[in-house]
Amino acid sequence: MQAKVKAKGAAQPLVITANRLGDGRVVWLAGASLGAEGQWSERVADAAIFLGDAADAGMAVAAKAEAAQMVVGAYVVEVAATPAGPAPLRSRERFRADGPSILTAAAA
Repeated sequence: MQAKVKAKGAAQPLVITANRLGDGRVVWLAGASLGAEGQWSERVADAAIFLGDAADAGMAVAAKAEAAQMVVGAYVVEVAATPAGPAPLRSRERFRADGPSILTAAAA
């Protein structure tokens, strides 16, 4: 798990991502609109947005999910808040948000 959050600015929107332990899928710590605290979604649009140090509380939720072996490798991602939801700023997270870059034969 990533160490203390180091945002460029206190107002930088952040989300938290990890991989689901059961199948390796990329998941995003979901916002309150999906229900109880600690829910994870495969859609970045569902991700809870944190500002600055508030991301520490989100990482605490992620740490509990890691301890319960639900997810692994949680870390904070810088995003832009858009009308469609959070949009990752860095290429790596944009690829993660778009889903697998290859399709299985069954999905093709």
